[in-house]
This record gives sequence, structure tokens and C-alpha cells, in this order.
Amino acid sequence: MPDRRLERFLRSKLREAGEQYEQIRESTDSQLEEAREAYEVAKNARALPSDEAGRAKIICRRYAEKRAAMLDDRYRPACYEDGHPDCEGCVEDVHEGRIETW
Repeated sequence: MPDRRLERFLRSKLREAGEQYEQIRESTDSQLEEAREAYEVAKNARALPSDEAGRAKIICRRYAEKRAAMLDDRYRPACYEDGHPDCEGCVEDVHEGRIETW
């Protein structure tokens, strides 16, 4: 009888440890993917041509004109307006590395 209780106890503890390991692994995988995505965004933004003041030389989607704009810490041009569809598309293009430049 004591052997069965010990066996059940050990099985339950091993199962708990396995579940904890899986949770940690999923969390780590998720964090790693986020870090890879952030690296790609930063790499794409830094690859933009810039002027002597360090401003990105982009074509504004909203006004269809050449702009030299500083990028903030989230790689959005200084002229960015939150919620405006053209501005949102511009930021997405900067992040994906497909923004028109001059």
C-alpha cells in the first residue's frame, strides 16, 4: 500500500514539474519571437536613408511629399498622427522595411 501512495505522489509531482516546464518554455518562445520581431523593425528603420541631421528621408503617405523626419523610440516619424490611416500605414511600412524613400 505505501508503495502505491509513493508512486502516485511521485507521478503527480513529475506531472506538475512537466506542466511548469511547458509553461516556461512557451513563455520563453514567445519572448524570443517578440525580440526577433523588434530586432527586424529596428534594423529596417535604421536602414532608411537619412539627412545630415539624422532624420529619415521618407515619402509621406498622407500628403504624398518628401519629408525628413526624426523617428521616435517606436520608429514612428515625428509627423505621425495616432489613428490616421495613412500615418498608421506609414509606420507599418517603416517597420516592414518597405517605405518609399528619397
